[in-house]
Amino acid sequence: MSELRRFVQVDVFTAQPLKGNALAVVVDAAGLDESQMAAFARWTNLSETTFLLPPTDPAADYRVRIFTPGGELPFAGHPTLGSAHAWLASGGDPKRPGELVQQCGIGLVRVKREGARLAFAAPPLRRSGPVQEAGLREQVLASLRIPSADLLDLVWVDNGPGWMAARLKDAAAVRALQPDFVAMRGLKLGVVGAQPAGADTQFELRAFVPTLGVPEDPVTGSLNAGVALWLQAAGLASDNYVASQGSALGRDGRVYVRREGDQTWIGGDVTPLIHGQVRL
Repeated sequence: MSELRRFVQVDVFTAQPLKGNALAVVVDAAGLDESQMAAFARWTNLSETTFLLPPTDPAADYRVRIFTPGGELPFAGHPTLGSAHAWLASGGDPKRPGELVQQCGIGLVRVKREGARLAFAAPPLRRSGPVQEAGLREQVLASLRIPSADLLDLVWVDNGPGWMAARLKDAAAVRALQPDFVAMRGLKLGVVGAQPAGADTQFELRAFVPTLGVPEDPVTGSLNAGVALWLQAAGLASDNYVASQGSALGRDGRVYVRREGDQTWIGGDVTPLIHGQVRL
């Protein structure tokens, strides 16, 4: 039997409403089965919908399940920040002041408060290094409709969802892309390019996941986390920088990257937009 459950919708990676990536959060999700969660995620038709549950790991403050319209993800960045915000706003009391521990499909993820922002600890890469599998580079070139010379790097930055990242010559080239989503089928592809000197951000990113029902994701925390670890390790990015994402979709997301010792943190603002109940 369906029942009323607390529900919020937030805008992640923006302090300005409608400029980030929307997230639907069912706060009281205990008792829902996987098919109900998947059905609601298809109905919201957002990049991700999350469901807050009691943790099964004693080290965690809460557990989250993350669904796209096309299936479940073990980890995603904007759902991590948005779910943490929703958990706190609904009365959640973390075990340690100033820091939360989220349990999700990849295990435990630390989230901390940075003033008005939240930041999650970038998970270690499950797969890294150049993409060498036969045919993948050619598929990426066809998907992005670019010549081989325009693709400076193609590397794995997989921290759970399966990301690979393509680096282009600059941010303008990233913004100009008009992808072929049919050719892209099966890929989870991020693209990054450096901004010109004097810009208010250092990199522009775009993220494409057509197989999961998300042709282009507005602002993507997991991709930014994987790209940050790669760029910093390769000497292509500083310890602290700001990335922009979403301009091709009329958004203006901001992702704040900061490395402290051997840990890189991915931060952003969360703006609440909708609060109420949903019958599930």
